Amino acid sequence: MKIRQVSWQRLAQWQIPMVYIVAGLIVSFVLPRLEQAYFGRYMHEVSVNTAIAFFSAVSSGMMALTGIVFAIAFVVVQFSALAYSPRLVLVFTQDSKIFHTLGIFFCTFIYSLAALVWTDRNGSGNVPAFSAVLVMLLLVVSMVLFARMIQSVNTLQINAVLRTIGDRGRAVIDEMFGNMPAYTGEARQRTRIVPAEFGPPVQTLVYLDEPLVIAKLEIAALVRLAAAADAILVLECGVGETLVVGTTLLNVYHAPHRLPETSLMRCIRLRTTRTYEQDPRYAIRLLVDIAIRALSPAVNDPTTAVQALDQIEDLLRRLGRCQLEAGEVMDARGMTRLVVPVPTWQDYLSLSFDEIRQYGANSVQVVRRLRAVLVGLAETVRAERRDAVLHYIAHLDLSIGRTGFDAEDKASALEEDRQGLGMSRKRGPGGEVKAAQTRETTV
Repeated sequence: MKIRQVSWQRLAQWQIPMVYIVAGLIVSFVLPRLEQAYFGRYMHEVSVNTAIAFFSAVSSGMMALTGIVFAIAFVVVQFSALAYSPRLVLVFTQDSKIFHTLGIFFCTFIYSLAALVWTDRNGSGNVPAFSAVLVMLLLVVSMVLFARMIQSVNTLQINAVLRTIGDRGRAVIDEMFGNMPAYTGEARQRTRIVPAEFGPPVQTLVYLDEPLVIAKLEIAALVRLAAAADAILVLECGVGETLVVGTTLLNVYHAPHRLPETSLMRCIRLRTTRTYEQDPRYAIRLLVDIAIRALSPAVNDPTTAVQALDQIEDLLRRLGRCQLEAGEVMDARGMTRLVVPVPTWQDYLSLSFDEIRQYGANSVQVVRRLRAVLVGLAETVRAERRDAVLHYIAHLDLSIGRTGFDAEDKASALEEDRQGLGMSRKRGPGGEVKAAQTRETTV
């Protein structure tokens, strides 16, 4: 069955300043009238000309500050796209602080105009006291927010950018795997179900719309739908994958009747680009993008790649202790109701290191730091995943042997160094012998 998908979109960020604008219009319509009707005796003793000059200066100054905020936001977005990665633009444009700042500026502008209109209303010579105080408070708040906007330029520093991405990745890992039991490879082998065991599907959903990315799966809702129909849902596409026309989205097995397609599709949230939701690979993808851009001949900045590896190593160490193979979801009775494609540990290793290893193969600093990452992972991940790490270390050593390094550089590249080029680590008992044998082979 082919259906068309109406993509789910969250509220746009531009609606935040619109809320402030509406609030400013409502307050500017109500408060001055209440002042005139019930608090007419509470009036400032300042001259009308002074009040008019004050309100005029505030209203005109807000427009100037708004232009500056737009300029700062444009510089931040442009610099991040050119210096780091085009995909980092969303990290900055989705920052709600920018839109709240604009909203306060607009609100201050609107109410200062309203106070200007009600000053010396009908030639009374009065200056509304509460409106003047409110304009002053809004002005102070605007100045504080403007100062914080100027401080946001610090987010362009590479350390801040990498830490922001790493924090997003750590939050996703904690949210997705924090409540799961510890990984045990034997248990996963006993419960693993192959979709071919279900027999032929009784219902198939095929995507027919513009290309969109799976941003989030409503797991609990999908399990409820499957349990209610005594069915098994097998998703053919995972979070982060782009759906194009004709893509098989999911298959339904063992259902005695057809499941409502609109209900199924409401459980699969689509967006125009990848997000961090349920996708720890996206944070790693951004970090790798920054690293390989730094390793390009036009930039030639291996230190940035080493700093990106710091965050990647932290994310992989956390993932290495998680139950990554949790692609089967059961209902309350212990029956499998949902099968979701999930990345394996090898997938995470390839995503994290393949491109950096290829583009940084001729940088001693990068390969030393990369080897330190892998050695650290081999010491911290579970035994079931250690063989994959050791295999990758052997692959890295072979890559070093095929480079144009001379014998001394090859020997140096085979040392692990957490700073890249700073302080090489001494190996444990037997490690030096193995390292020497590896050097002889590669040299």
